[in-house]
Amino acid sequence: MNEPATQQRRRYSPDVRRSMLLDAAADIICREGVAGLSLERVGQAAGVSKSLVYKYFNSILDLMKELLARELKALRRRQMEAAEQANTLEELVRNITHVYLCYIEERGLIIERLQAEPRVSETQDPTDFGRSGAVDYLAAIIARHFDMPQGLARAATDVSFGLPSAAGHYLLSHDMPREELEDLTVSMILGSITMFHGDYLLRKQKLRR
Repeated sequence: MNEPATQQRRRYSPDVRRSMLLDAAADIICREGVAGLSLERVGQAAGVSKSLVYKYFNSILDLMKELLARELKALRRRQMEAAEQANTLEELVRNITHVYLCYIEERGLIIERLQAEPRVSETQDPTDFGRSGAVDYLAAIIARHFDMPQGLARAATDVSFGLPSAAGHYLLSHDMPREELEDLTVSMILGSITMFHGDYLLRKQKLRR
């Protein structure tokens, strides 16, 4: 007996189909950016009809906001899990940096490209998805490790978050192996923190007469 000419359309749960749409959008953004993104194109890439796409998202802006939230939440969770496995300051910095660069290698600049869109990031609570909590967590460790004021430790930690981001951009635009770039980034972060402790704080310390 011959096989039927048409196959029955596979059915997915709403959560799975929503995730498929987000995955399709992430793939497009990773390869091309957000300029040509539309619900119709996302639906086509995910194999979902135009009418069905609009049952999940009212606009491409809603989809991008949800995608940014998902990506940030996943990255922060992985970084915090890696941080909790560290026993030394170097392991702490290396684990967090390793997770971030592996994420960039796997997912590209999805987060950065979404955050660069004002309409996507304008309603973003800066404390969402563990950014503020992660900085506080790391700053408390650094403050204890170097016996420095919590406020200064937090400032140094928050600023140092920019180094892995810069390394991620470099990873995608240059031919340096990720492992080598990871070593370089870890050295720069540790060097900046130790120099901050050994130079800035000592220079600002009041003289004992």
